[in-house]
Amino acid sequence: MCDNGWYGADCSIPSVLSSVNEWPKWLRPAQLDVPDNAHLTRKLVNLNAVVKKKRPLIYVYDLPPEFNSLLLEGRHFKFECVNRIYDEKNATYWTDQLYGAQMALYESILASPCRTLNGEEADFFFVPVLDSCIITRADDAPHLTMQEHLGLRSSLTLEYYRKAHDHIVEHHPYWNRSSGRDHIWFFSWDEGACYAPKEIWNSMMLVHWGNTNSKHNHSTTAYWADNWDNISSDKRGKHPCFDPDKDLVLPAWKRPDISALSSKLWARPLDERKTLFYFNGNLGPAYPNGRPEASQKLAEEFGSSPNKHGKLGKQHAEDVIVTPERTENYHGELASSVFCGVLPGDGWSGRMEDSILQGCIPVVIQDGIFLPYENVLNYESFAVRIHEDEIPNLIKILRGFNDTEKEFKLANVQKIWQRFLYSDNVLLEAERQKAAFGRSDDWAVEFLQLVEDDVFTTFVQVLHYKLHNDPWRRQLSHLKKDLGYHKNA
Repeated sequence: MCDNGWYGADCSIPSVLSSVNEWPKWLRPAQLDVPDNAHLTRKLVNLNAVVKKKRPLIYVYDLPPEFNSLLLEGRHFKFECVNRIYDEKNATYWTDQLYGAQMALYESILASPCRTLNGEEADFFFVPVLDSCIITRADDAPHLTMQEHLGLRSSLTLEYYRKAHDHIVEHHPYWNRSSGRDHIWFFSWDEGACYAPKEIWNSMMLVHWGNTNSKHNHSTTAYWADNWDNISSDKRGKHPCFDPDKDLVLPAWKRPDISALSSKLWARPLDERKTLFYFNGNLGPAYPNGRPEASQKLAEEFGSSPNKHGKLGKQHAEDVIVTPERTENYHGELASSVFCGVLPGDGWSGRMEDSILQGCIPVVIQDGIFLPYENVLNYESFAVRIHEDEIPNLIKILRGFNDTEKEFKLANVQKIWQRFLYSDNVLLEAERQKAAFGRSDDWAVEFLQLVEDDVFTTFVQVLHYKLHNDPWRRQLSHLKKDLGYHKNA
């Protein structure tokens, strides 16, 4: 419940009862104090200039509470759906919530100067459906009936997105203007937008799983309730999971690790990285509780831990670590490695983020699947891609890189690693805590030292590029010109 005079999902939208001085930063008109030629006249006159907002401008729909606040209020476990909680003293406790990126991005958009309350001037429209909350509630919330969905959480989630689509089409005029092409939806769960309803596929999808279906044209999850293979094409359509021409893979949420940041693991030089290749994770059915996937082939060739039959990989080597055994020094071991494996899990995994944040060169082994920013950044400059069929030659390929090539890739990893952090969201919380308690916690101090572009800034940069380069926008602009509209119409 918002205080009197305020409304919206984050209670930051003022009514006529609210003073302009109380408005949040993102809503206040941008101003710049411009001094006159004081150095010539010895007089100082400040001119208050109003600065036009930077584009792109994003309109955030206020959806009914069934799509957001009711899901958050009714979660059965406090760590679900959120990337932080508070202790009894109201101090912030950051979580390892796998799907925390969805909430982090949502909060950053809500607090961004790019946000607009005027849909008529908006360049993009963000539809905040929280699929990670829907799915985690689907197993245990009586009002989220699964009977009509054959027990499939994927089908239930599809229906939620379709309902959100129906709501905005019925109550707002913006969808039909572009057939939804300027709308943005976030699918944070394991297989991303594979089960997006056909009605919204024109839109931009934000995901962690960039499966183009060029090779894996089916559900890859081992959890049957999330499988989407049996969802009718009448509901899903026949779209791929990811379209690199319009969609974007975002990094997954990683809990702010103060130790890793203060130790500057990402900056560790090549001569301190003694392990050639490192992968720690599920290695398939040859190991306890494993799944049959690319990691199984990796283990067969290079496994450094005995499998269920007591055997190591056929090509195991001293400077190669491929193991399913958990370690308390995971980040340190990544930072001690030159190359780190990036393989899928039940859909996406966080291996890319783990590699980049520890300054390790990612080795991507997942055919036809885009990784974070892969349709935006030059992956050749900082990563290695190995086809799944080339796994037996993996170490031979990696040993073929000379020190100059490795130094080049490591240097580029160090240039982009902050693009894999949700620093904006962390710093927003730091501002709130400092305003409330007059101090900054250790995590805030570390993040305040980070000055390069983070996930949210990169996301806005991508939107800016799309604003000026999406073919459909150019066609629309040409049409307006042909119809005699003013160029700024």
